[in-house]
Amino acid sequence: MILTDVAPLPDSALPLEAFKAHLRLGTGFPEDSLQDGVLNGFLRAALSAIEARCGKILITRSFTWEQTRWRNAEAEVLPVAPVTSVTEIVMRDAEGGEVIVDPALYRLERDTHHPKLCSQRGFLPIVAKGGSVRVSFAAGLAPDWGSLPADLAQAVLMLAAHYYEYREDTGLHGGCMPFGVTSLIERYRAIRLSVGAVQ
Repeated sequence: MILTDVAPLPDSALPLEAFKAHLRLGTGFPEDSLQDGVLNGFLRAALSAIEARCGKILITRSFTWEQTRWRNAEAEVLPVAPVTSVTEIVMRDAEGGEVIVDPALYRLERDTHHPKLCSQRGFLPIVAKGGSVRVSFAAGLAPDWGSLPADLAQAVLMLAAHYYEYREDTGLHGGCMPFGVTSLIERYRAIRLSVGAVQ
C-alpha cells in the first residue's frame, strides 16, 4: 500500500503568525522573518504527528492510494479520514496500461473514523494479476486553518511549541507528546475494537 499526499500544504496555509504569538516572540524587528522556515518546519511536524495519532487529516488536501489488491472487494476502508470525495479510481494492468473506472460503479460511504469505498454492483473492479489500483481522493476536517476546531488548532500550536522548546534535546523525556496535547485530541481518535479489548 502506498499513500501519497499529492498536494502538500503551502507555507501560506500554515498559522505562522499565530504560532509566533503563541511563542511570544518579539515583533517589529528587522530579523522578524529569520526563523520563519524553522517555525514552519515545527508546525508541519506537529500537524503530521497529530494526524498520525488521530488518523485524521486536519486541513483538506488531495491524496492517492495505490495497492495491488482489495482487502475487501465489497467495501474497502480508506486509509485516512474524513474523506470528502473520491475523485478517480484507475486500474493498472501488469504492462502498465491504465483504465479509469466508471464513477457509477462505486460510491463513497462517509464516516468520521472509517470511510469506505463501496461497490454499487456487488464487488469493486478486479485488480489484474501483477497490476494495481490507484484511488484519488480528498480528505480533511477543515478547508483551512481558520476553520479547524479550536481544540485541534490549539493542540497543533502546543505540540509545535513543545518541539521548538526541546529542539536541542536528543533524549526521550522531552520528545514525548505532552499530556495537554493528548487530552485535546483524544476525542478525535478512532476506537479500535478487538476480541476482549478496546485499544
